[in-house]
Amino acid sequence: MSLITSIEQALTPVVIEAGFFLEEVTLTSAGNRRLVTCVVDGEKSLNMDDVTSISREISNLLEEAPFMGETAFTLEVTSPGVDRPLTLPRHWRKNATRLVRVTLTNGEVITGRITTSDENVVTLVIEAKVLKEVSVAFVDVKKAIVEIEFNRKGDGA
Repeated sequence: MSLITSIEQALTPVVIEAGFFLEEVTLTSAGNRRLVTCVVDGEKSLNMDDVTSISREISNLLEEAPFMGETAFTLEVTSPGVDRPLTLPRHWRKNATRLVRVTLTNGEVITGRITTSDENVVTLVIEAKVLKEVSVAFVDVKKAIVEIEFNRKGDGA
């Protein structure tokens, strides 16, 4: 079993118990040190208190884990960036009301605002001259990313 797999298996229950999801673990070696990066997400956006709290729990677990060996490590806990693709139903739920650019498996690109989603389908409102609502099955999505909006209508910005 690889070290990353061991880390993921040890951390996943702790992260879930804290109310979050372990999205990804990466391991980088630099000389006689390792950098362990954990990407953690939640049903809502994480704040600094959330990251600090889960970082403490992850650090304590890794410091005691026999599979880490004697090599020193630096821990980095972060949340997914806005440019991270939407790949799971919970990513779509978390980003409800956000504008997304969706590339379908047939090559078509749709930009619309997420209105609803379930485990299989997302509904987007396409903002053109006439509002149009479309439903897209997740199996038809090749790639989807949140579009950054600096002056979003209705946000009071």
